[in-house]
Amino acid sequence: MIPVIIIGGGASGLMLASLLPPKTATIIEHNARLGAKILISGGGRCNVTNANLSSDNYLGEKEFISGIIDKFNQHDMLSWCSRRNLNLEIQKNQQYFCPSSAKELQSIFASEAQKQTIVLSQSVINVVKNDDYFIVKTNKDSFKAACVVVASGGLSYTTIGASGIGYDIAGSFGHYIIKPAPALVGFTLQKEQFFLKELSGSSIENVAISVGGKKCTGAMLFAHKGISGPCVLDASLYWEKGGIEIDFLPNFDWNIAAYSKKNISTILPLPKRVLKALIDEIGVSDKQYTQLTEDEKLKLHTLNSYKFAPAGTFGYNKAEVTKGGVDTNEIDQLTMMSKKVENLYFIGEVLNVTGELGGYNFQWAFSSAYACAKSLK
Repeated sequence: MIPVIIIGGGASGLMLASLLPPKTATIIEHNARLGAKILISGGGRCNVTNANLSSDNYLGEKEFISGIIDKFNQHDMLSWCSRRNLNLEIQKNQQYFCPSSAKELQSIFASEAQKQTIVLSQSVINVVKNDDYFIVKTNKDSFKAACVVVASGGLSYTTIGASGIGYDIAGSFGHYIIKPAPALVGFTLQKEQFFLKELSGSSIENVAISVGGKKCTGAMLFAHKGISGPCVLDASLYWEKGGIEIDFLPNFDWNIAAYSKKNISTILPLPKRVLKALIDEIGVSDKQYTQLTEDEKLKLHTLNSYKFAPAGTFGYNKAEVTKGGVDTNEIDQLTMMSKKVENLYFIGEVLNVTGELGGYNFQWAFSSAYACAKSLK
């Protein structure tokens, strides 16, 4: 009998394998190689973690999340990498990336995994429990295990074979699944906002989006399908249905416009093409601020609070992560073990914990794997 079967050879599964004693685990991965998502993340450099880490950067149960990331935080991950001669580089004063390529991290994990048994190119079909052991059935074989850890991820990146098997396994054992949805993804638009699609290729360096009680800041990109960019991706994490509010001028002092003799197209700090489309849409003429009517001034100030409801998102094919998943109320915070089924564990993205852009989701994968490893040891 296998002591531990890890379903999934992604970030959380590989971290767990690295922390367990040799020859105690078997990793079952449906891809032909380990860490496929690591290789394509962060523009090919993998945003491993973030200097500013707290439960506020996550969607999910805050107390559950903080209890886990506090036990293995960004400093612990940096040390883990350093001990393996991988010194991550910091960008924008907070985001840690691999120095040259995500393959640097993937190679370390692949090497660490060699101390365990690796089964590639097999997809798990189901898991059942007989008395005190599990039977894990794949499309090619079946395995008997004392413990099973579901580290299968979510539905994002279908191009590398993402599937909902983790949710299926959890559901088969009576776990409640928070409805999965694409996250860290662009928004599609209603007809009233189609004029924004005509700005495809343009961008704004800094906007603020208010959604679901959160304010997200950062760059916005205009795409053929709608709007994207870091700020929009973060906003998608907190959006369900309904409206969002965009501040296109979050740091602009309107006194500058009030005392200037220049036209608003010259004063407002937005790309000319973008600003023209926005003021045309709200019905304001391009002239001096002092020459605007009171009604035009009110319309112009809506650029600080432009409200609309997205039609939807770009979907799982473009989403960086999946929000929703296994309800954490049914998971033991200290061990990551199911409260319903002894020796069944869930780690990483399959859980109802989703981080913002900036390395938070990888850090969650590593932190939850650490908590699980402590229990399994």
